[in-house]
Amino acid sequence: MTWLKDVIGTEKAIIAMCHFLPLPGDPYYDKEKGLDYVIDMARKDFLALQEGGVDAVMFSNEFSLPYLTNVRTETVAAMARIIGEIMPDIKIPFGVNVLWDAQKSLDLAVATGAKFVREIFTGVYASDFGLWNTNVGETIRHQRNIGAENVKLLFNIVPEAAQYMAERDIESIAKSTVFNNRPDALCVSGLTAGAPTDSALLKRVKDTVPNTVVLANTGMRLETLEAQLSIADGAVVGTTFKYDGKFENHVDQERVKRFMDGVKTFRATTLSAV
Repeated sequence: MTWLKDVIGTEKAIIAMCHFLPLPGDPYYDKEKGLDYVIDMARKDFLALQEGGVDAVMFSNEFSLPYLTNVRTETVAAMARIIGEIMPDIKIPFGVNVLWDAQKSLDLAVATGAKFVREIFTGVYASDFGLWNTNVGETIRHQRNIGAENVKLLFNIVPEAAQYMAERDIESIAKSTVFNNRPDALCVSGLTAGAPTDSALLKRVKDTVPNTVVLANTGMRLETLEAQLSIADGAVVGTTFKYDGKFENHVDQERVKRFMDGVKTFRATTLSAV
């Protein structure tokens, strides 16, 4: 049994993404509609996910494009305000992801009571956002200093829109990441949000670190969930829950329900056999 059972309530957990619209300070923030509109849309999407039956939710500033690797204070403050406004409606575990800033993600987790964060904690990358460096030692020390030691850390080891600077295979990256950093989970991604995770790559990571939780991080669909959940311990799912399966759309509760019905059928078969 993994920590997913204790924290989220089930193995083969589905963590749904609740994507916030552009926030104050973001290039595409709608000043006329204001933050109240962002809050209303976030609540609407969250309730569609929760009522559709997902196991947990992760709130993120997904539309703060193009992303910063040193996120500004106004972004974290706005995210805390939004989650605080939605808090009375939250009945399932939740996490946060401040793209792309590991320490700010932990700050937001402490402020809101989030159970987990997903980030790029390790490595140096050539990315769409420039040369992307990390300092996991500083981040883990920051985690302890702010009292976030119980927040689970989901390490994205195949970052979206970026390539590892060193010539290392995925097995080496997975093995050394686990040895040096003791992550709570490794996330394996496709190129961008909504892009399919390569099942072969997913299997290579899980085979290398069988005792670590491995999550399919992007692009899982109803027709691929059985194959990918047979390998991974769970998944982070966003785009497939939206109207027409398009990244820019809002959440479609009926799509969520159909997907989760498929997950429950899969779990009923596989988990009962364990």
